[in-house]
Amino acid sequence: MSKRNVALFGATIVSVIYGVTFTIAKDVMPEYIDAYGFILLRVSGAMLLFWLSWLFMPKEKIALKDFPRIIAAAFFGVAFNMLTFFKGLSLTSPISASVIMVTTPMIVLVLSAIIMKERMQKRMVIGIILGLIGTAFLILYGRSIGTASNASLGNILVFVNAVSYGFYLITVKKLMDKYNAFTFVKWIYLFGFLMVLPFGWSQFEAVNWAIVPVHIYWKIGFVVVISTFITYLLNLLTMKELKPTTVAVFIYLQPFFATVFAIGLGKDDLSLVKIVSAVLIFVGVYMVTQKRKTADS
Repeated sequence: MSKRNVALFGATIVSVIYGVTFTIAKDVMPEYIDAYGFILLRVSGAMLLFWLSWLFMPKEKIALKDFPRIIAAAFFGVAFNMLTFFKGLSLTSPISASVIMVTTPMIVLVLSAIIMKERMQKRMVIGIILGLIGTAFLILYGRSIGTASNASLGNILVFVNAVSYGFYLITVKKLMDKYNAFTFVKWIYLFGFLMVLPFGWSQFEAVNWAIVPVHIYWKIGFVVVISTFITYLLNLLTMKELKPTTVAVFIYLQPFFATVFAIGLGKDDLSLVKIVSAVLIFVGVYMVTQKRKTADS
């Protein structure tokens, strides 16, 4: 099996894990732990795992001039990204959140075009407009769906998270080209931990661990170890072989896995609003990313 096929398989596994995570994380918060407290737990746990793993990896020295990029990656890929996602997910439904995350490939293309000063084709502009209409439709009319407490705000926060993750994919690519993943990801999580600490400490302290059921501990463990540590490693390793736009396209699969898992467990329902929004977003993203397919490696 070629390195590219291994990378594509890894990206698929990431989509399955993330698709499952939408429902698993929703079971934990806000009932047992609030969103920011959960993020502190998630980031600190993953940080320890990355630093421990680094002990067994080849050692590289990071150039001082690359630390601003590492700090930027920590902000967009860990702190701001996770805080907005978990807070948004705690307010909205698993399917709505996963549908909005599909906008990430579109966002990556737009950001790449802006940063690299590329001229956008008319088809791409139409695709962006369609995607934004689909997102807006879900935010405005998805508020009363499922068990969501404040779906409109939740959906907005998930969209902000998608924008943040788009910045992260672009920011981290240059680090991937220069260093082994273990060399800098431990630093990304250390800086990310320091960034989320002020937001999550009070919520983490407020948790009554004595009344948390065993199955919730398992779900917290899944989010920390599988959804964070394993997926970040897989994402970083796949980005060695694939472009950010190709990695981002695998987010297409997340709504499928999230929908199957959420409906299968009776945690969410599939409504006309979600279907129409998903169609608009998928068509928009397809139109935006189609141009780059031949260039992906």
